Amino acid sequence: MKIVYMGTPHYAKEILQALIDDKEITIPLVITQPDRKAGRRGELKAPEVKVLAQENGLAILQPEKLSDDGIYDAIVEAKPDFIVVAAFGQLLPKSILDIAPCINLHASLLPQYRGASPVQQSLLNGDEFTGVTAMLMEEGLDSGPILGYRYFKIPKTMLLPELMSQLSSDACSLITDVLHRFETLAPMEQNRALATHCKKIKKEDGLVDFRSASNFYEKYRAFEGWPGVFLEGGLKVKEVTLLEESSVNTMGVILEIRDETIVVGCQKGSLEIGVLQPPSKKAVNAKGYCVGRGLKVGTSLL
Repeated sequence: MKIVYMGTPHYAKEILQALIDDKEITIPLVITQPDRKAGRRGELKAPEVKVLAQENGLAILQPEKLSDDGIYDAIVEAKPDFIVVAAFGQLLPKSILDIAPCINLHASLLPQYRGASPVQQSLLNGDEFTGVTAMLMEEGLDSGPILGYRYFKIPKTMLLPELMSQLSSDACSLITDVLHRFETLAPMEQNRALATHCKKIKKEDGLVDFRSASNFYEKYRAFEGWPGVFLEGGLKVKEVTLLEESSVNTMGVILEIRDETIVVGCQKGSLEIGVLQPPSKKAVNAKGYCVGRGLKVGTSLL
């Protein structure tokens, strides 16, 4: 079975590894995004999919657009039985969709959360369940017929990195199952009336306030790693625990100072905060931050 694979970040790398490990699959071509500048020095960084492909001696292309010269011809020359796509970052044009069945592994239970940030969206909304969908691709955005699901219940304290790890693992088992049973599957059309969409995450989405403890905590869970959560003025907030959701307080008031953490009140509910990091400075435990600035119980963190 010949697979042309398209993907870019860690989620896609894990799926590529599962395909490499399958003895009945060969991968004549991997397509990923170009190397991008990253970090303070702006040095070029290769996508994780590229790194794995290089380690396994796979042919790699990194087009800015799939419409670039030579990309279509290279895919045709690979003679794929399937094109597998996971968090690639570009829409596939009809010319490529027509080469072979294209299967996308989308990290939501479609038709819910079509678009760029389904995993974060499930956490922002406090969803009880999420999962991965394998779908046949068409010209619309994440709108094609469904081939299979993997789903699970999200623990209340699970953060984005843990959720991505779970989804990656589920996507790996799902894609190998779908590929081997493809001829026996009956694709199911999505219910378009139930479709929801989500946008690409931007840095400013990490801005939080102390109106609602539950909303603050959901943003913390969804944006762990990047962009993180921060207050007006740029103070980063880390190691957050939702204590309760019903008390009524002044926004940002310090309710308690513990061994290394602080308890902060919201208009509704309260949070325990373990680490604070001022702009361009090192992170410190929350108690140390308050002591250093003369903040006491009853004063405001804002």
